[in-house]
Amino acid sequence: MKYKKIISAAFFVMLAAVTFYVVFKNQDPGELIDAVGRMQKGYLILAVITALFFVSAEGILIWYLLRAIGDKAKLTSCLKYSFTGFFYSGITPSATGGQPMQLYYMNKDGHKVAESTVVLMSVATAYKLVLVLMGIGIAVFWWGGLKIHLGTYLPLYFLGLFLNAALVVILLAIMLNGPGMERFLNAAQKLLVRIHVLKPSDKRSEGIHTMVEQYQGTVSFIKHHGNVLLFLVGFTFIQRCSVFVLTWFIYRGMGLSGANAFTVMALQAVVYIAVDMLPLPGSQGITELMYMAVFGNVFVGGSLTLSMCVTRGINFYMLLLVSAAVAAYCWWSKGKKPLKE
Repeated sequence: MKYKKIISAAFFVMLAAVTFYVVFKNQDPGELIDAVGRMQKGYLILAVITALFFVSAEGILIWYLLRAIGDKAKLTSCLKYSFTGFFYSGITPSATGGQPMQLYYMNKDGHKVAESTVVLMSVATAYKLVLVLMGIGIAVFWWGGLKIHLGTYLPLYFLGLFLNAALVVILLAIMLNGPGMERFLNAAQKLLVRIHVLKPSDKRSEGIHTMVEQYQGTVSFIKHHGNVLLFLVGFTFIQRCSVFVLTWFIYRGMGLSGANAFTVMALQAVVYIAVDMLPLPGSQGITELMYMAVFGNVFVGGSLTLSMCVTRGINFYMLLLVSAAVAAYCWWSKGKKPLKE
């Protein structure tokens, strides 16, 4: 596991280096810095606040769902889980490392595995579902704009939409099929015993059964409380819109006009949908490439590269640095609390 993390981090750094080289090879860094200095500071501050809200919103959702099922979680702890998840998602392909690390730290803080799993899967499902619904809405009601701005990237958009929709179906199937989950976990533990990773244990099978029962009870609670589901989906929609409006703040901060807020936000949503499921840490490289292609008619007058650097710098690299600090804190303090079965 340790070596996998090192390899993943090294791959992330390599992708970042290549991305920066491609973006800046024909640019004067001094001119870019001067251009950032001329931007309206109020809009830059709004963009930073919006980015921090985007990650914090996941922590708020985790806190809300845990409280709804009777777990007296602290909001500060839940914010810690969200930033930690963002960091590990950012440095692993297809954001696969975020939730396992969140589950680990939630368990270390005394939250039950079954309840924590349901909460994290509910947040992930709502996150993807809202993204898919937005993507379908854009394709249906803004087809003309989609064709104009995407051009040859249109197939990539629909691939991303399909992959996100498929993941929503898979997540819902797993969440709503408790017996199937128990069979899967038992089969997995038998395989691990066979290859001598785990030792045979009857208590482990009993533990799996108990965990799945708790899991099903939590799923049933959330499923039968419409107000919880409504808040989950509604707040996730606000969270998703926050990172899209960030690009609008950058647009206005550069003193540009001509494109309306919907166009800028819709195009940023398109970029997210297209690259979200691609197996690249932080979707590096392809995000920048697609941004440059999609926003070519919006950020005009030589402002395209600057807008991409500022937008990507705030909504990913800045957040990654903040999240890395939180993840480092979690790692240093991980031995202070016992695991809760």
